[in-house]
Amino acid sequence: MIYRQSIDNCLADVIGPTGLDRAVYMAALARTAPALDQLRDWRQSGGLPFLGLPDARADLEVLKQIAERYRTQFDDVVVLGTGGSSLGGRSLYALADAGWGPTPGTLRMHFMDNVDPHSFDALFGALTPARAGFLVISKSGGTAETIAQALVCFDWLRSAGERISTHAVAIAEDADNPLCRLARRHNFAVLGHDPGVGGRYSVLSPVGMLPAIIAGVNAVEVREGAASVLDQMLAAENPTDSAPAIGAAINVALAEACGVGATVLMPYCDRLVPFTQWFRQLWAESLGKEGKGTNPVNATGNVDQHSQLQLYLDGPNDKLFTIVMTEPGSNPLNFEIADDPALDYLKGCGLGDLLDAGQRGTVDSLAAAGRPVRIIAVPQVDARSLGALMMHFMLETIIAAHLLGVEPFDQPAVEDGKVRARRYLEGVPMSCVS
Repeated sequence: MIYRQSIDNCLADVIGPTGLDRAVYMAALARTAPALDQLRDWRQSGGLPFLGLPDARADLEVLKQIAERYRTQFDDVVVLGTGGSSLGGRSLYALADAGWGPTPGTLRMHFMDNVDPHSFDALFGALTPARAGFLVISKSGGTAETIAQALVCFDWLRSAGERISTHAVAIAEDADNPLCRLARRHNFAVLGHDPGVGGRYSVLSPVGMLPAIIAGVNAVEVREGAASVLDQMLAAENPTDSAPAIGAAINVALAEACGVGATVLMPYCDRLVPFTQWFRQLWAESLGKEGKGTNPVNATGNVDQHSQLQLYLDGPNDKLFTIVMTEPGSNPLNFEIADDPALDYLKGCGLGDLLDAGQRGTVDSLAAAGRPVRIIAVPQVDARSLGALMMHFMLETIIAAHLLGVEPFDQPAVEDGKVRARRYLEGVPMSCVS
């Protein structure tokens, strides 16, 4: 496996009475078997299309052609979309740009997932119209925020004398929707979004793959990493051999038996910070239904040792912690600059040693305080390992939904807010909204 998972520090016989009884955990794990069977059936029948994406290759050739044109024509690419249309691509882009700019010779990407006017004013001030490309992503083709973003950006392009048709590509369902109509009006290409692939499960589709390829991330390796996890789950004869099933069982059993109401995902790697935001949507929107689900919280080590760890260790014991441990490298420290005996304990160490000590110390501290803590060890953060992590958590989420008895592929409660927002835009008094 590309990663290793350990749930030992979640169990009462390891961390004490605040942990989960092993028999309760094993019973929950046994309950995952029907979900694993369903996933196998879906994979064989094509009933859940995203499960077929790890093995797909033909679609990547079209995406590579678009990416090559974008890399040749533009210095900056702006991705317009929100939620699942943005978070997966942003997570993959972090492999190429952790926040300090891309590697030399690689274009810059900007993921505009909100509609804050100030952000767009700042964006336009940083771009050259002739050298700016746009990806407009909306599964339905009618997401209000995404359409509004596109209208603002296209107006900016036209005001600079640029043709929209040479600067834009869209991804949407092939249907009569506002985005497809906009594309026809201005003669830019639309790539089809499979109606059977939900936004938060779309990272392995063109929604995530096209931004990744433009950024220089190896899309084949992302899918290979995802395939390794999926294939292992499909081949597992027992849930005890399935890492996603184990993760789902420990999450749900802790919630049901121990009152755990939050799941904290805390990687010790800056490049995985956008991944935690992607996970947050996946978990919340898939499981938060009918009064069920747990609150996803994203954290970052070592940073949140200095902001949230006090609460985690000494506040309510109502959280499961998943620490994503990495092998961070070195960057040795030069002590001639300081010449301070108080720093002798750091001699021979580097930045990576400090990060590694932080992740190990945090795991030990949480376990010693009786806090359930799962370890996911990722020796190398790259396209394969991120693809593997994403597939793991998509499968874990679907299996957890089975254990909770909720539908993981819809988000019915969100629609009410959309209706109310539209009423405000139409000037309808809220008293008229039932």
